[in-house]
Amino acid sequence: MKFYRYLYTSEKYQDKKQKICKKLKWNIGQLNVYVITLSEGDDLLDIFHCALLKQKTFPRKHLFVVGIADGYGEALELSRTIVQDIYTRTGSASVKEYILQQQQK
Repeated sequence: MKFYRYLYTSEKYQDKKQKICKKLKWNIGQLNVYVITLSEGDDLLDIFHCALLKQKTFPRKHLFVVGIADGYGEALELSRTIVQDIYTRTGSASVKEYILQQQQK
């Protein structure tokens, strides 16, 4: 599991970002944490509850986390914010390309 350099977070998790990332890496359960990742398919982003990441058959090592949210509703809102932010900066909705390009810098 990799984390985006400019990780998007809910307001509630701004101060707890490092602690939550550490728990996600160590596969420690968290009650209401949702992760937003780059999609491996044709979609832009995927949203997962952190409990799903605890399953042994889930491909955790290929995930690229771009956002952490408090609850599913906030995860949807944060996903919208990510896409809108990238569209404002680039004028296109090429989320994957922009995020991977920013990660390379």
